[in-house]
Amino acid sequence: MTRLYYRVLAVFAAFFAFTTAATAEPYEAGTILLRLRAVEVVPDVSSTVSIGGKVSITDTVIPEADITYFFTPHWSVEAIAGTNKHAIYYNGSTKLANVWLLPPTVTLQYHFDQIGAFKPYLGAGPNFTLFYDRSTGPLGKLRTTDNWGFALQAGTDIALDKDERYFLNIDVKRLWLSTQASFTGAPVTASVNINPWLIGTGIGVRF
Repeated sequence: MTRLYYRVLAVFAAFFAFTTAATAEPYEAGTILLRLRAVEVVPDVSSTVSIGGKVSITDTVIPEADITYFFTPHWSVEAIAGTNKHAIYYNGSTKLANVWLLPPTVTLQYHFDQIGAFKPYLGAGPNFTLFYDRSTGPLGKLRTTDNWGFALQAGTDIALDKDERYFLNIDVKRLWLSTQASFTGAPVTASVNINPWLIGTGIGVRF
């Protein structure tokens, strides 16, 4: 987790440095942005297991796509799509199962005034996570509950051309989500807070 904290701190330090010297408005109302990112998903797991011990979940890297619509120069809504596979371990050594997560997320964003080539923003909104393609392990087939969650977001777009149609993107999200886990072959249950960090970089285009 130490590397994660340094990456997050670096992004936020850059973000707040950029927002202290704003000079111009970012995008016009009606603007649409499409982005494609490579995202590192780093669960920050806490758990309560009926037989004691703890659950851990592996990190993964996934592609993520989003579409953003501006209804004023400063306010937009973003829909985010991606899916990720994780391995679940008991006490760090016994693999219990694999599971796929589909966490569609919508955030309401505020975009700060532009600083040079940088267009920083903050966002927040709901998430609903679907668990699917659960595998079978030593305790039987994994069962999990789908659940609502919440996301916070910070990032910036960085123009790549004079017309500012193409841009780089740096984006950090924190999701609060949880599930109740059980197994078909053993009376073991767990309440798991997954709470992942999503640290992404990518490219985008403006319409």
